[in-house]
This record gives sequence, C-alpha cells and structure tokens, in this order.
Amino acid sequence: MNSIRHTFVGIMTLFLSSLIFSNLVQAGSHAEEIDQLLAQKEEPMGVVFEIVTGKSNSLDWALPMVKGYIGKLKERFPEIEVSIVTHGNEQFALTTNKAKKQPKVHSLTQQLNKEGVQLHVCGTHAEWKGLTNEDFPDYVDVSTTGPAQINDYVAVGYTLVVISEPD
Repeated sequence: MNSIRHTFVGIMTLFLSSLIFSNLVQAGSHAEEIDQLLAQKEEPMGVVFEIVTGKSNSLDWALPMVKGYIGKLKERFPEIEVSIVTHGNEQFALTTNKAKKQPKVHSLTQQLNKEGVQLHVCGTHAEWKGLTNEDFPDYVDVSTTGPAQINDYVAVGYTLVVISEPD
C-alpha cells in the first residue's frame, strides 16, 4: 500500500511539475538562460539546476557543464545560492556502489558539495529501482521526490534551469 501511495504521489508530482515548469522555463537553451541571469542587475534569489535524462551516463557531461555555469554565476554573483536536482536514470551513477566506476561524477559531486552546492536525487525513482537512502553516499541528498524538491526551490524564488539530453 505504501508503494502504491509513493507511486501515486510521484506521478501527481510529475504532472503538476510539468504544468508549473511550462510557465517557468524560458524558451531557449540553458546557455542562453545562464547568459540572461548573468545580465541581470540584481542577484537572483538562487538557481536550481534540474538534470533529467533517460541515460545512465548523462552526469558525465551534465555535471561538468553545470559546474561551469555555477562558476560563471558565482563570479558574477558571489553569494548566489545554487542547488542541483537529478531525477532521471542518470541519478543512479551517484550510488555508493558506482563510486569506483564513476569516479569523475563522484569527485565532482563531492567538490560541488564542499563549495556549498547541494545535489539532490529522487527518492521515489530510487525506490522504484529497489534502492534506499543508504544506497547513496552522504554527499548526495535523497529527496522524497525530485520534482517536489525543485518545486520547493522555485517556491522560494529560485530560477529553474533545465538540463536535458542534447538535441
């Protein structure tokens, strides 16, 4: 019964998120969105990067890209708060048992964490794969659901930047 409830909550969160996100995400690429943020006179409240793809190796290219964006944002706005939420199949590269197979991804995540950038994965998606919070290292936060975590950031004024599979 608990699993059915989690599935329902996950599906409803995804549905509601898609409605909200369609109004929040500006047209154009994420690089253009970053340029628009950098051109602002006032520091944004914060930025949340959403990484969601269908491929297990996507963090290999997505995390270095996001780290570059974070560097630019921090250079322009040194006090800006930044978080990352990953909730597609790519999130499973961050399990503890993948640390030796994915050292670049784990090292980069640890580095970002030390710089104050929190990285969240989706607990509901993990549960669907038979994983729990204990399957992820302590430098990865397991949120109840990725979309709900993103909604929480957006609700307090963070700007959403979506990173998905390149065209």
